[in-house]
Amino acid sequence: MIEQTIRNHNILHSVSYLCVLAGVSRSGYYAFLKAEKTRHEREEQDEIDYQLIKNIFDKSKQKKGIRQIKLSLAGFGVTMNLKRIYRIMKKYSLYTKIRRANPYKKIAKATQEHKTCKNILNREFKQDIPQKALLTDITYLYYGKGQKAYLSCVKDCATREILAAHVSSSLTMDLVYSTLDKLS
Repeated sequence: MIEQTIRNHNILHSVSYLCVLAGVSRSGYYAFLKAEKTRHEREEQDEIDYQLIKNIFDKSKQKKGIRQIKLSLAGFGVTMNLKRIYRIMKKYSLYTKIRRANPYKKIAKATQEHKTCKNILNREFKQDIPQKALLTDITYLYYGKGQKAYLSCVKDCATREILAAHVSSSLTMDLVYSTLDKLS
């Protein structure tokens, strides 16, 4: 196309001058002309690959990234490089939805829930005196259609009996406080 324009305007001897103006070498210009067929074939292949990627991307409600798309393509028997998938997704503006932040992680940081304390028991859970050492834990209970309930309990090390328990639908500090209120 560019070569035809040069021939139509009869500026064949000006290729060197135009290359200097454009800031490219003559050999680079001729390599560009020679690779036009290859570029066109690559564009056609990108269109085909885009349709495959777009189908998977839309079926996942725009939640799959390049690695999951690669795995899905492998399931269909299509082998594609991660860099190629990334390039095509960037070229056609396919961006995955950003995940929401985990609210429980914020609660744990605010309350310093996972702060390490001194190891007073030294892993000696067999105690002789009742209520000398009490253990507590929170566990998840699934019920219904994927709903969660949280069970908090306090256990005596010596008698191995549950001294207090509380069930809640939300994981907040009130769950622990309610369990401790039932203990007294």
